[in-house]
Amino acid sequence: MDMEEKRVLAYLAMRASRLQPNSMALTTIEPLQTPQEDPEVFVPPPNVITTPCDPWPRPYYLEDGLRKVHPYHFTYNTYCKERWRGREILDIFATEFRDRPQEYYKDAIESGRVVINGQKVSSVREIVKNGDIISHTLHRHEPPVTAESIGIVHEDNDMIVINKPAGVPVHPAGRYKYNSIVEIMRAERGHAWNPLPCNRLDRLTSGVMFIGKHPKAAEKLTDQIMARTVKKEYVARVIGEFPEGDVICDQPVMQISPKLGLNRARASGKDAKTIFRRLAYYPPAVTTNGTEPKLEDNRSEKERIRDSKMEWKAKEGYSIVRCLPLTGRTHQLRVHLQFLGHPISNDPIYCNQRVFGPSLAAGDALSDNDEDIISRLSKMGKSEVAEAMAYHDEMMEEYNKRKAEKMTGELCATCDTPLYSDPGPHELGIYLHARRYACQDGNWDYETPLPVWALPPPGMDGPADTTTETDPMALVDESGGLRLDQPKPNGHRRAEEDRTQPLFVMPG
Repeated sequence: MDMEEKRVLAYLAMRASRLQPNSMALTTIEPLQTPQEDPEVFVPPPNVITTPCDPWPRPYYLEDGLRKVHPYHFTYNTYCKERWRGREILDIFATEFRDRPQEYYKDAIESGRVVINGQKVSSVREIVKNGDIISHTLHRHEPPVTAESIGIVHEDNDMIVINKPAGVPVHPAGRYKYNSIVEIMRAERGHAWNPLPCNRLDRLTSGVMFIGKHPKAAEKLTDQIMARTVKKEYVARVIGEFPEGDVICDQPVMQISPKLGLNRARASGKDAKTIFRRLAYYPPAVTTNGTEPKLEDNRSEKERIRDSKMEWKAKEGYSIVRCLPLTGRTHQLRVHLQFLGHPISNDPIYCNQRVFGPSLAAGDALSDNDEDIISRLSKMGKSEVAEAMAYHDEMMEEYNKRKAEKMTGELCATCDTPLYSDPGPHELGIYLHARRYACQDGNWDYETPLPVWALPPPGMDGPADTTTETDPMALVDESGGLRLDQPKPNGHRRAEEDRTQPLFVMPG
């Protein structure tokens, strides 16, 4: 080793002695751990049972002016609702489904007609859990509806405009499936045909309805109706002498009981406005010597005393009223007419004095008796006839009242279901008819003739059709608002203007 190499080595040794120990030490770094995800596992949905059959042709038959359906087996499937979690299966059926007694549901669970996830349960105390599917197979008895055919007002490649008969629901719901507008039209036009209703009418209401032939047409008209660019006129037959001229009611409407379909006039409800114009008034029938005919009075003394307290009985005769709703609240026309003291004369809810009392809730927007009203209404029609309806109509016979739909006390031989009698003629609908629908910009306009109950009674004169001077649509401009710049015709009154008559009283 020469001198130069020795000097280099000495220098390196000196440098090494000056470094701090471990100052350049290397550390081991653990590799990053990527969390391992469990592989996806497909969890099949719970097993369920389905309706045994979809009968075709539909099991209809006509009898006594009614369209009836032969009883058939049907399975309802429903997921466990949040409020059902952790509850016993029998408790759920006994409290949530009240159309049958608890004994029926107990037997249905024990016999396997009620199952959970397609499997029979071991006990009526089986606990229902989130995600469960409950199935109930039963022998279904549909109520009859009128045998009257569905009238065709207009038909083209996109749309059918029909005249819906009263008493027929639009969609399958509740006790009705095949006895619905959708299924009756399907039965007439073929199993694969899918009718698409564009507007809604209550089951008891008759009149103009739009049925789309394909989704695009149905969507177009539905959008027009939702945008309130379609004007609608109804005709109603109400108790008493409705005022002449224009009556505008803008009392808000609130839903009191969704289950019973009950709504009331309430200041805290949703905004609602209707224009009314009287078409005709028909006083009680008179004999040739100018006196009212004597009808046989079969009432008991107790019934006579009861009737003497009914304020609505002082309202003689009936009126035909044209109605123009400017909003679309549920039961709006029926509630507004009740509030004005002139309910529809055969309305099973809003013209029922056993439910609403002697005044039929005229001018009532403030009372706090809703729970009592709901309780009384829920009892009607199951064990008794709703004979307290204010049918202030001299043509209504006691026979029709007694023939109203109620439980007969008999049971079905197949399933032990309590059987109902056939509905009476007055239960197939109410005196409310959707007479006309018109596009606000004038592109189309469809109407029907007046229904039979709106025509003059025998021996009396009156309009057999609507008249120009009673047209409520004349008060609505192109934008859908009221023509406030026009002079008010004689008798034009707003529902809150005349504070001296209960008919027009509204909360201030």
